[in-house]
Amino acid sequence: MVRLLGLWLMGLLAVVARAEEWPSWRGPRGDGTSLETGIPFDFSPSKHVRWHRPLPGSGYSSPIVFQDRVYVTTCIEETGERQLLCLDRRTGKTLWSRLVVRAELEGKHPLNSYASATPATDGERVYVAFLANQQKMLVACYDRDGKLLWQRSPGKLLSKHGFCSSPILHRDLVILNGDQDAEAYLVALNKRTGEEVWRADRPNRTRSYCTPILLPCPKRKGVTQLILSGSLCVTGYNADTGQLLWIHDGPTEQYVASLVPHQGILCLTTGYPEYHLMGLRADGEGNITNSKQIVWHIPHRDNGARGAAYVPSPLAHEGHFFVISDVGYLGCIEAKTGKRLWLKKLGRRFSASPILVEGHLVLPDDDGKVWIVKASPTFERVATLDMGEPIFASPAVSQGNLFLRTTKQLYCLGKDR
Repeated sequence: MVRLLGLWLMGLLAVVARAEEWPSWRGPRGDGTSLETGIPFDFSPSKHVRWHRPLPGSGYSSPIVFQDRVYVTTCIEETGERQLLCLDRRTGKTLWSRLVVRAELEGKHPLNSYASATPATDGERVYVAFLANQQKMLVACYDRDGKLLWQRSPGKLLSKHGFCSSPILHRDLVILNGDQDAEAYLVALNKRTGEEVWRADRPNRTRSYCTPILLPCPKRKGVTQLILSGSLCVTGYNADTGQLLWIHDGPTEQYVASLVPHQGILCLTTGYPEYHLMGLRADGEGNITNSKQIVWHIPHRDNGARGAAYVPSPLAHEGHFFVISDVGYLGCIEAKTGKRLWLKKLGRRFSASPILVEGHLVLPDDDGKVWIVKASPTFERVATLDMGEPIFASPAVSQGNLFLRTTKQLYCLGKDR
């Protein structure tokens, strides 16, 4: 009996150890990976559905999940209301909704939405960002019960393709990307008060739409790097101070996809006006263009629209990078060498960034199909699942569930108990 109880406790501890929150864009590590197990790869609108709820309005932001709550943003286009919704993770019941701002609908790209920035939470507070009237970036902070704690406008954000600056959290800071065709900036606000802590001038004054990632700095003990592409360059900053640590010029003009680190190498994918793939190290100083920090480079002529992505962010697993192009080609690249192992056509078009769970790539396409492919140096498609509605939002995984937002509703998927 004691032995059985011990085995049960060991199993329980293993489940707890694997359970993860999904607190912000691309999950707990900002790279689209999950350590969860037991996620079904044969779901449908009627199979393995724990719950599904219609969402008011529209938006392409990803859901985030923390403990018993799911947060998601939306826009009621008829009234210009940008809202933050809080749902019960177990039932999908709406616990509260808050009007963040009512504003004119900004100009945007046809593939963008008026609620594309994914929220972020530290468990106590949740942070959202929208574009307000007069083209001002608006950042708001709520507690877990929906009480507004503060609201700030760090400055204007001018972009003919719309807004999608997802906040990221670092220690006591909430950080946002303000790249634009004007005086551009990165800005860090105090998480508790909203007061500005630092502001970094961005070079080249060119719009981009990238969410930064956070990575330890190999050569500076205790320093966390804030790394992003955008505005004709790739850059690393001190996340605590905004100090520029290194910069790579180019290799093209505008960026959407976040970078992904793996085995000491950052994978960069670009798509406007040229398609590049690049592997670079994040331990340089100063200008690293044409330096040994560039491990490999697959230029535009060898990619085209098929081989590299503009919007979807890459994934990494066991020595390989995986890139889904906007026009539906999935490629596998050796992380250390940049050698392309395979390139296969999947769906018509992809806007959502894929995720990786249990050694499988989960890739939603714009037509509402979800492609399940093994994260392997040899191509193996496991399934193609049709959700029946377009999907532009990246998925989330937390506590044994896969959260999938279509254009009309939010699904919570999990294996039958």
